[in-house]
Amino acid sequence: MRELIRQLFVAALLVATGAHAGNQLEEKMAESVRAALHKAITDQSAPFLAFATVGEARAWLDAMSSKLERRMPDKALREDFLVTVHYEAKRAGVDSQLVLGLIQVESAFRKYAISSAGARGLMQVMPFWVKAIGGVDDNLFHLRTNLRFGCVILRHYIDIEKGDLYRALGRYNGSLGRPEYPNMVLAAWKQWEFNPAASGVVKTGGER
Repeated sequence: MRELIRQLFVAALLVATGAHAGNQLEEKMAESVRAALHKAITDQSAPFLAFATVGEARAWLDAMSSKLERRMPDKALREDFLVTVHYEAKRAGVDSQLVLGLIQVESAFRKYAISSAGARGLMQVMPFWVKAIGGVDDNLFHLRTNLRFGCVILRHYIDIEKGDLYRALGRYNGSLGRPEYPNMVLAAWKQWEFNPAASGVVKTGGER
């Protein structure tokens, strides 16, 4: 119990103080998996907030924008970022608030962050992924490209680990089997929780 408390304390401290990027490890993958990941990367539909109502979309955007304002003061850039995060996360089948927590830990929301291992951008994607599943023109410092790759890679690791998010996060960071990174991301995820009721959204789908 004492060790668990220590780990959670370290996680909270690291989340509060900034980025803690690692690196995904390049692994062999079946050609069918490579093809599926490439297909997931190449769709170029325009990002949008996929909520049941306009009111719920606005409430989510306002809530997340408020949390992010200190890190991204420009409202237009902030909202564009959040819309893109939500869209790419939903496309990949991962929680958008989890993605925000992961970005907080990986890059502290720095678009041009580069880790000591060479991981790039907001979601700290390793360049080998471009060669493996992307195209020659893919720029990992481009907002949507980075988020697209990061969300697809995270989904890939969740699938590999059969839904075990803790292990999937370890793979994402290249620290599989160690608790620090998953604990940090899970702690950050909680900071991005969205409560529709508290935001004035009617759960039945109406607006107020």
